Amino acid sequence: MSTLERDIHIDAPPERVYDVVSDPSCLQRWVTIQDALEEAPDGELEQGSRLVQRLRVAGQCFTVTWIVMAAVRPSKLVWEGKGPLGTSARAVYELHPNTGGTDFHYLNDFHLPGGALGAAVGRALQRAGRREADRTLERLKQLLESN
Repeated sequence: MSTLERDIHIDAPPERVYDVVSDPSCLQRWVTIQDALEEAPDGELEQGSRLVQRLRVAGQCFTVTWIVMAAVRPSKLVWEGKGPLGTSARAVYELHPNTGGTDFHYLNDFHLPGGALGAAVGRALQRAGRREADRTLERLKQLLESN
């Protein structure tokens, strides 16, 4: 299992940040690795919601099917996903009010099969993932602070 964690401060209240991160129709505007949203519910995500995303990482396209495990307005979203060849991930968005804005904490635990080779690939993906996560969170910040 590999873990990726990132933090960013957004000058918008948690309720507004939650509105954007819980709306599947907004994902394309800020998630840099999303190639397409193949399936999603209309409206806000809630516990049990199912999404199917086509993602692109390091030039490779793959599909992940996500289930929302927790949706606690306006403070937390937890997703669990299954991808190709037995890959799995757990993504957590935590929103904390801070000085008129929101401290956004992102955590992604992911598992790649393949023993030592999978672990080596996981470490390489973790480095690339940090860069993409930072780009994604910066896009989210710009989206929310520009309105």
